[in-house]
Amino acid sequence: MVRYLVSRVLQAVGVLWAAFTVSFGVLYLLPSDPVSMAASGDNGTPVDAAAIAELQARYGLDQPVWTQYRNALGSAIRGDFGTSISTGQSVTDAIGAALPSTVVLASTALTAAVVGGTAVALLATYTRVGWLRNALLSLPPLGVAVPTFWVGLILLQVFSFRLKLVPAFGDQSIEHLILPAITLALPVSAVIAQVLAASLTSTWRQPFIEAARAKGASRLRIQLRHALRLSSIPTFTIAGVLVGSLLAGSVVVETVFSRAGIGRLTQMSVMTQDIPVVQGIVVFSAAVFVLVNLAVDLLYPLIDPRIVGARRQQGVAPDVEREPAAHDTGLEVKALV
Repeated sequence: MVRYLVSRVLQAVGVLWAAFTVSFGVLYLLPSDPVSMAASGDNGTPVDAAAIAELQARYGLDQPVWTQYRNALGSAIRGDFGTSISTGQSVTDAIGAALPSTVVLASTALTAAVVGGTAVALLATYTRVGWLRNALLSLPPLGVAVPTFWVGLILLQVFSFRLKLVPAFGDQSIEHLILPAITLALPVSAVIAQVLAASLTSTWRQPFIEAARAKGASRLRIQLRHALRLSSIPTFTIAGVLVGSLLAGSVVVETVFSRAGIGRLTQMSVMTQDIPVVQGIVVFSAAVFVLVNLAVDLLYPLIDPRIVGARRQQGVAPDVEREPAAHDTGLEVKALV
């Protein structure tokens, strides 16, 4: 177990380093100059060359690229991502100020997505009415295919501008959270429903389901007590993908609904080529991703205790040795996601 945890931590460090390095390289290769963009402001007025040179020296942009990378990486290891070129604010403070709004939005959307996606999957695999089952199973592919920004615009047009039921823009109250949370939750709930429905369908074919039926267990009891727990393992497997979807979707949703947050900060920083802020957000997002995946790996034994014994006997990761139904569905998960 200790060796496995050490391995996972080293992989997490590698992911963070790769995220920082790739973001640095991409931003460095962009043709425009972030200092000139920040100094000229919105009106695009040219700034004196001496002032530009002074700003570049202040932010270390006049040094060779390797020196810039080495200094930036050393500071990032200490938790210091520098200051924003556009605003002069500390990157840590900027992310900290934007984070609470995004956390509220993402947690609300994730809760709605889990509830909605699980309900669709359970009902689709429980019902014996053919047309209802087919209708429910057609919803997840539709939810994945529809663009997030289009859903947000439609919800704004219908519920804000025409029916005037909820506010259109801002983040001042709970009412402002309804439409953004629904918009962000739809694609995530579609993935959950798609993966969970496929896993439930596979689990229903397993011998232990027949054994439970032979003991007189009702279909609903088998669905909730036996099939759901085992079938949820592939859904936990894609937790990192779901978190990535929430972080990526927040960029679109917060822009469409004019909400402050990490997504809006990312969009503005990319537009102004604010290298320190973009790198800080990239590393933060990568850290959230690896922490979620590590937590999921540690939760596997709670879902199915047999995983612990399999890991001790064979020395494999918990996502390798699983119940046949969950293992078979893993191939479907990769194809669906």
